[in-house]
Amino acid sequence: MDGLDMVARSDSRVVGLHPRQLLRPGGPLYPTDNARRVRVASLDPTEPDAGGLDIGVRFRLGHYIAEIERAYSSWYFSEGISRR
Repeated sequence: MDGLDMVARSDSRVVGLHPRQLLRPGGPLYPTDNARRVRVASLDPTEPDAGGLDIGVRFRLGHYIAEIERAYSSWYFSEGISRR
């Protein structure tokens, strides 16, 4: 993403879904290798078929895991945790 709010730019009538709903384990934006369509905003969040903003999502799971490992390693050694 380019850092701009794509929900606000797409349709002023839609409301972005809560990150807790999108990012939970097994949720719509949880990383998998399978490409899929994900609803990230809705005209009416209480109605699943109300319409909204759907995006195509595909993660390269290997890249994601490598980045998590790199960030963890960086944090682990910079905080001095390995020395405790």
